[in-house]
Amino acid sequence: MRNVCLAVAMTVSVSAYAAEEYTIDPFHTYPNFEINHLGFSTMHGRFGKTEGELIIDWENNTGEVDIVIDAASVDTGMKKRDDHLRSPDFLNAAEFPEITYESTNVVINDDKTAKVEGELTIMGVSKPVTLDVKSINCGEHPMQKGTFVCGFDAEGKIKRSDFGVTYALPAVGDEMKLHFQVEAKRN
Repeated sequence: MRNVCLAVAMTVSVSAYAAEEYTIDPFHTYPNFEINHLGFSTMHGRFGKTEGELIIDWENNTGEVDIVIDAASVDTGMKKRDDHLRSPDFLNAAEFPEITYESTNVVINDDKTAKVEGELTIMGVSKPVTLDVKSINCGEHPMQKGTFVCGFDAEGKIKRSDFGVTYALPAVGDEMKLHFQVEAKRN
């Protein structure tokens, strides 16, 4: 499977198992972004549809991340702006319906943080992007007995111009901060 802008997080636990497979929970995973708007404020947005898989190798403190984000699911709370973001000026969601992120290296630290290096693809352009996983929390789901879940908070930065998204530069900022809140269920 492919990976994207968010997701993102391979991680840690205190488990005796080697490689474990997880499926992204699309109802509790939120890739989101912030960008400077005309020098006046910070605009926030999120993507509402994400899927993917994680593999966590507990013995070697490593893993894999493969995420797919539906580009058309962008949501800033304003329909007119969201439609513009879906257009060829920005994400060109009709021609490039998926934003993907696929890890190339994952290092899990003892303090329940991690660094995920990978390839982010937006509008058919792939670039290396590093995500810093700020927290990793794993355990049995309190409302779904027998279901083991890991949750991650990760962040990174990109320049949208690196992916060919140059509309309204420099008025609308080039640097985008990425934030990912991810929950994944062990298969």
